[in-house]
Amino acid sequence: MGNPKRETQELARDYADQGRPNDWFEEFYARAEGDHRRVYWADLAPNPKLTRWLDTYPPVPGARAVTVGCGLGDDAEALAASGCRVAAFDISESAIAMCRRRYPASEVDYLVGDLFTPPAKWRRGFDLVYECNTIQILVGRARQDAVAAIADLVAPGGVLLVSCRSREVGQGLDDWPLALDRPEIDRFLTAGLEEIHFDAYDDTQDPPVPHYFAAYRRPVEVA
Repeated sequence: MGNPKRETQELARDYADQGRPNDWFEEFYARAEGDHRRVYWADLAPNPKLTRWLDTYPPVPGARAVTVGCGLGDDAEALAASGCRVAAFDISESAIAMCRRRYPASEVDYLVGDLFTPPAKWRRGFDLVYECNTIQILVGRARQDAVAAIADLVAPGGVLLVSCRSREVGQGLDDWPLALDRPEIDRFLTAGLEEIHFDAYDDTQDPPVPHYFAAYRRPVEVA
């Protein structure tokens, strides 16, 4: 029996060697052939931190929300259930097809899209932006560019929620995916957002894996 994580690492490395570091996503999802059980990292349930946030701070009905790198759609569906009008995008056409098959009656607008070339109307266009584990699977300058691109989706007064694995500064530099350290996630502050919540915690895996769950707000500009 193969090792799915090692196989994924090799797939990502092969594409990186070809100068196409973000193109492995489509091949990974295409290999699943529509079977969500073959997406080994998918929990097939919304992030508990996200659902707790939505319960504690219910969005205004009809709030505009977007899920970055939506994967199989569970978090996007949680946002829709909270009353948001949700766009959810992924660079993988096969992933988006799986979302639509899993949720055929969904009100979520599932779209194939690239974080680095979003529609112009999305710029600072969302009241709630949700990012989960996208940055950690990017390499090099793309990580910093992703922070800027994600922050740029947040409307004035809007909130960005970030969920990711974490690491200490200088540790795990050869790991892939590469978790975020505190200075890296703090780039959302230099991207023009204010931190309104920050939680560093260990999850329930054995052994536990350290994570961050953070919330940021874009200040409302006063004329």
